[in-house]
Amino acid sequence: MTTKYVIKYKIDGERRWDFAQLTEGTLEEARAALEKIHGDDAASITDITVSKAL
Repeated sequence: MTTKYVIKYKIDGERRWDFAQLTEGTLEEARAALEKIHGDDAASITDITVSKAL
């Protein structure tokens, strides 16, 4: 079962956020979701936080 999470992060120093369906809500799972979204630019992602979406 998946739950909707909000992932807050910085990419190239710019604060951003995205929603993702995750099973555990771990940082590793969030990074994998961001890699799918951003592709090659994912290497510059920092300051990741994950929380359940309301």
